[in-house]
Amino acid sequence: MAKTQLNVRVDEGTAQVARERATARGMSVNRYIEELVRQDAGEIGHTFVEAASDFMKQYEALFAEEFGAEREGGTHEAGTREGRR
Repeated sequence: MAKTQLNVRVDEGTAQVARERATARGMSVNRYIEELVRQDAGEIGHTFVEAASDFMKQYEALFAEEFGAEREGGTHEAGTREGRR
């Protein structure tokens, strides 16, 4: 992905906090600010939801087999923790 330079002016206190938080996370100030903007824009959350949705679609049958009877009030000893002990 191509990068664009963006210059911003902030007060020294804000700059210092950005430096400290970036250092604490082991990243550059540029990367730290880029991640903050992405979080604010919802990109990270959206990506997580898409990945979770794909995961559930892929393993839906397995989850239904393992936990479906319990969720609907039935008993499914092979799928319960007690049944596996």
